[in-house]
Amino acid sequence: MKRNIFSLFSFITIVSICGCSAADPMRDIANYLEELDAKDQFSGAVLVARDGDPILERAFGIANRNYDVPNQLDTKFNLGSMNKMFTAVAILQLVEQGKISVDDKIVEYIPGYPNQEVANTVTIHQLLTHTSGLMDFVSQEWREISKDQLREIDDYLPLFVDKPLLFEPGTRSSYSNSGFIVLGMIIEEATGQTYFDYVRENIYQPCGMTDTDSFEVDRIVPNVAIGYAGNIRNYGELASNFYWLPFKGISAGGGYSTVGDMLNFSNCLVNHQLLNPEFTDILLEGKVDSPIPGFDGKYAYGFMVSTINNHHVVGHGGSLPGVCSNLDIITDLGYTVVVLSNSSHDCIRVMLKIHETLLN
Repeated sequence: MKRNIFSLFSFITIVSICGCSAADPMRDIANYLEELDAKDQFSGAVLVARDGDPILERAFGIANRNYDVPNQLDTKFNLGSMNKMFTAVAILQLVEQGKISVDDKIVEYIPGYPNQEVANTVTIHQLLTHTSGLMDFVSQEWREISKDQLREIDDYLPLFVDKPLLFEPGTRSSYSNSGFIVLGMIIEEATGQTYFDYVRENIYQPCGMTDTDSFEVDRIVPNVAIGYAGNIRNYGELASNFYWLPFKGISAGGGYSTVGDMLNFSNCLVNHQLLNPEFTDILLEGKVDSPIPGFDGKYAYGFMVSTINNHHVVGHGGSLPGVCSNLDIITDLGYTVVVLSNSSHDCIRVMLKIHETLLN
């Protein structure tokens, strides 16, 4: 959920893509992954698909170091901010159905929103594009509180609702997980369902995403990778990221999925099974300058949009200590690339290598 993942996009944008060509690009990528694995520099799963069909699927590293359980292709990894894509699709589904409008203000769906000045000013469009001015609840305060207090979407409100806006809505962009919390609340108010039930019934199930959900951290779920990050007390050692995680994945991030399920999501999206062609285009069209400094691209509705070597790339990443995840859909070439890792920065070097190989 932290913004660090977008350093990946910055690196991809500024990296000089080599002009070399590999006789077998998938073999080239696989060899690279095996080299990283031999050095214990990648723990996760990778999937590359062409025109919807997998052409490379590999898993490396350890899902649970206590019991030496290896990562598998069906291992469930924390998505970080990748959940924002699901939230944005859900909002656009409701727009397509005529239930809401992106120009509507918060107050039209949450009349009792505690901060009426914000509720009467901020629009759904601004929440979707990080131009609302809402401060980001992922702060020192959030890191220090007991996460078991945060079980439902609106439990997050006290972390930001009384804070002043950072700027006049619509005048600039600043990455805000808080905005996607409010979007989750709007989905609940507009549908009469919990956010979790809505995305499960309208995104996960139609796409066959049977291994995707927002799991509570104390729930027993098979094949879930534990995230590992640096131990703040003992430099050089790894520690579980348990205390960094939200109690439950939310509309801003923190859910779990597999590389196969994320391919199913990509296929559903590009084949217009989630939104019709018009609203798919609206979803994925770059709308504002990136809220991430250094990223030479645009932010759409819950998706990052960039051009690399004249190729069009849409997707989103996610990052927390012990979490590094990314989905890229290279629309003009028909590639889908999913990299999910249970380590802090492992997906970055892998995504760079795949871009270098596919986009030369």
